[in-house]
Amino acid sequence: MPTSPSASRTSASSRSVHSRVLPTVDELLDGALGFSVPLTTRFRGTRVREGLLLHGPVGWGEFAPFPGYGADESARWLASAIEAAWIGWPEPERDSVPVNAIVPAVDADEARRLASESGCTTVKVKVAEPGQSPDDDVSRVAAVRDALGPNGRIRVDANGAWSTEEATTALLALAQFDLEYVEQPCTTLVECAALRRIAAVPIAIDEGLRKADDPHRVVGLREAADVLVLKVPPLGGVRPALAIAQTYGLPCVVSSALDTSIGLAAGLALAASLPELTYACGLGSGRLLTTDVCSDRLLPEEGRLRVRRPAPDTHAAVAMSDGEMAAWRQRLAAAYASLTDPIGAP
Repeated sequence: MPTSPSASRTSASSRSVHSRVLPTVDELLDGALGFSVPLTTRFRGTRVREGLLLHGPVGWGEFAPFPGYGADESARWLASAIEAAWIGWPEPERDSVPVNAIVPAVDADEARRLASESGCTTVKVKVAEPGQSPDDDVSRVAAVRDALGPNGRIRVDANGAWSTEEATTALLALAQFDLEYVEQPCTTLVECAALRRIAAVPIAIDEGLRKADDPHRVVGLREAADVLVLKVPPLGGVRPALAIAQTYGLPCVVSSALDTSIGLAAGLALAASLPELTYACGLGSGRLLTTDVCSDRLLPEEGRLRVRRPAPDTHAAVAMSDGEMAAWRQRLAAAYASLTDPIGAP
């Protein structure tokens, strides 16, 4: 597919501002595979996960920013995919990583089933879902605690939906379940810092880091966070995420962005490369996909993922339509035009 004149101009200018030579838009799209994978349950307001798989000299990368993400935000996701396919990742420090299961905002019976069948001893539970009540959250977390028993670990994720007051009330109601931490309880770091001063539960920051204009220099992050959540695509790649972990010096949890196994491999590479790995990682989300783009799916076995890098060999079953593919090519070209930071650079 020929690039537009604007994309061609961007290609030339981008080559001059990056420390590594960028592939052109044509090179990125040459051999790209589009995927559309149904989810097992509604998650983040969608029932289908879509994106592009890009093939480069060192393997495959995944470009799959969520619907509604603009070109600037999507550019980090593209940088991550380019790093994966054209540059590669650091050598791992370990050959497997512990992972948590994830329970979406489902009813208590489904929550119990998902936790029981996951094989994981740590579970992240979504809370504060629009249209649901605090009692729904309590019932869901109670069901997961029942499934895990007293020794399992439970963390909850509010995706910034609570005010400080709502978070305080909710965490008091959930305290009986011995939470490991609460992820992004409030939207702003100021609110999270205020909550951290009074809450007994540690606070993990996700959106407050990855949605920052410069994740390497987030004012007030240390005051708001006990734990950092690192997601490779929105942070621009494995190496930038490693640099962020080093910058703040806080315990880190590597989590997915609802990726296929191609994208999960990048998160797995980051988790395997961190000098210390205190917490189970949020890389068990492959179970939220009804199928995958490869037969060697990155699914937890006894609560762990073996470090490896699969290739897409079952993509044909989940290929997107020509019209969808054309729209994703346009999204990639727009993201390419917004690339600024050197690919793979800390």
